[in-house]
Amino acid sequence: MNKILKRLLLVIIVLAVLAVILIPLPYYITKPGTTEKLGELVKVEGKADNKNGSFSLTTIGLQHATALTLTIAKFSKYQEIDKESEIRTEGETEAQFNVRQMYYMNSAKNNAIEAAFTKANKPFKSEYNGIFVLSMTENSDARRFLKEGDTIHAVDGKKFKTSEEFVKYVGTKKIGEKINITYTKANESKERTDKVKMVDIDKKGRAGIGITLVDDKNVQTTPKVTVKTDKIGGPSAGFMFSLEILSDLTREDLTRGYDIAGTGTIEPDGTIGRIGGIEEKIVTAHKAGKDYFLAPDDTITKEMKKAKPGIKTNYADAVKVAKDLGTDMKIIPVKTLDQAVEVLRELPQKNK
Repeated sequence: MNKILKRLLLVIIVLAVLAVILIPLPYYITKPGTTEKLGELVKVEGKADNKNGSFSLTTIGLQHATALTLTIAKFSKYQEIDKESEIRTEGETEAQFNVRQMYYMNSAKNNAIEAAFTKANKPFKSEYNGIFVLSMTENSDARRFLKEGDTIHAVDGKKFKTSEEFVKYVGTKKIGEKINITYTKANESKERTDKVKMVDIDKKGRAGIGITLVDDKNVQTTPKVTVKTDKIGGPSAGFMFSLEILSDLTREDLTRGYDIAGTGTIEPDGTIGRIGGIEEKIVTAHKAGKDYFLAPDDTITKEMKKAKPGIKTNYADAVKVAKDLGTDMKIIPVKTLDQAVEVLRELPQKNK
């Protein structure tokens, strides 16, 4: 009997240890990630990288917490704990979250290209591909053939120029009515067409396909710009993409010989936006020995202050962490691509 109890106790201990190590909790942990030199990721056709310095994007590490990693994070200065609801939307699966991050990254690339070409006074063409499927409702009939990341190009043979036009057309249909959807699967170019039944999307009798959607666009340029980010998601590298593209496009070495890291979203008009994980990114850039870090000097609205009292700009948080680290890396506040370019031009040339 004692042997049986001992074995049972051993099994319980093993299961408890495995639970602590493996079972995910409703929290995420954000921690310092990596710096990636953009000269290796961004290519402007016919334009060799002639910079004496470098531009780098910064990443953060994001992982689902377990009891073990959560405990470690609580005692780590530069690891942040977030509730799952602060990272993923309600009901969003891990796969849907990854698709959303992929979409944000593609949008960041397009915005960066537009901003850089506009700054360089070079022409570009924005092409509308269709409706990008971000997520799907449980009752969607389209689940038979559509997945997150697919693109809808037409409904009943009708193409649309905006998602608003798509929503307006679909809104004329009734629950139970069937429509033809022309689409492409993610990473495929062959168009397919299938019938789908309209469903009640809000339990109030409103008909729809049962998807969360956004516009799917591409920017066409001459010379062609290629940005490789297979393992990186989210919108926060957009600003640094635009600097790399602009520097290569104009043949102006905006690095001035320095190794410069940074972060921030970018709008087509060159506006730089707030990002998450600025503290961890400063730690990452410091460890990589960067000379400068470009941080968004974003505007804090009344709504933001009400939702999160004590909130500071990315720049203010970056300065605080840099001071705590005692780093020699200098933090530069930026609001627009125009301003960032002017600030970089004023840096003294570094002789290597």
